[in-house]
Amino acid sequence: MSELKYKETTEKIIGAAMRVHAALGNGFQEVIYQRALAIEFMEIKMPFEREFNMKVYYKNLEVGERRVDFLVDGKIMVELKALVNLESVHLAQAKNYLEAYNVEVGLLINFGSQSPQFKRLENQKYKSSNVSTQS
Repeated sequence: MSELKYKETTEKIIGAAMRVHAALGNGFQEVIYQRALAIEFMEIKMPFEREFNMKVYYKNLEVGERRVDFLVDGKIMVELKALVNLESVHLAQAKNYLEAYNVEVGLLINFGSQSPQFKRLENQKYKSSNVSTQS
């Protein structure tokens, strides 16, 4: 069994999200959790960019742009939700973003349920040298 890519960093992100959920609980809008998570990242000195504009590519050609909630350490996409339950469509959407942005690893974090929900995603179509995630 191979080691998960960026395991230590993703564990720190999840820990920060758990602290936010423990303090705020569920029931707030996504932006509240986003702001609180940014504070946690600053406190643990985790390099991040919030609402990071990422180019979307199709066949190596730019077809648009979208903001990701966080790009952590220049390599991990973090998408936040504040829903009662994550559904398969949210997971599919996050996987599509990973592929469109050509980012290797992502986390989908839901603050809206009684307990925080975390989904770790890996981009099976990741191409290390083709497209940069940096704008």
